[in-house]
Amino acid sequence: MRERTARLISGILNPFLIGAVVIALLSFKDSPSTPDALKWASISLAISVLPVLVVVIWLVRQKKLDAFYDNQRKQRNLVYVLASGLGVIGCGLMWGLKAPELLTVTFTAGLVELIVFMGINFYWKISLHMAFVAGGVTVLCLVYGVAATWTIVFLPLVAWARIELKQHSLSQVVAGALLAGVIAVGIFAGFRLIV
Repeated sequence: MRERTARLISGILNPFLIGAVVIALLSFKDSPSTPDALKWASISLAISVLPVLVVVIWLVRQKKLDAFYDNQRKQRNLVYVLASGLGVIGCGLMWGLKAPELLTVTFTAGLVELIVFMGINFYWKISLHMAFVAGGVTVLCLVYGVAATWTIVFLPLVAWARIELKQHSLSQVVAGALLAGVIAVGIFAGFRLIV
């Protein structure tokens, strides 16, 4: 029962879904109209979440990854390289297309996080699940304020699930959360988006 619950939490609160939800919320927050929000959400998803998701599915089917979320550290290197490359392209497009500022800055923070985590992954399996949840929670709290603080409840849930599934140690989930949160705050502060 504990393992099934942990798998359910890991499956629902996964990096792809968290990324998509944050993109959608920021698109609607920082766009002048619903059609604009839908346009930016679609563009953002098409250049970030969807290509990586498709490649991960393909890699699992080709048996180059053990599973969708439960992989050995070395198997994740290819996914990190791909996601970072797409992140550079996506960030460039967002800046070049003059996307809404919240989306562009969040893409920038995400790219920095990916590059940092990719470097760490060569030596240590830091938790990407926790990074996405903590980064998403941090960004939503910075943008929506007190109204978003309830999302903090996802942090211990995901931490427990990843440890319960023996995918990460306590130090790996804590490091993933802290590092992602600090990077997000630092990037938002650098662009003067923190009041």
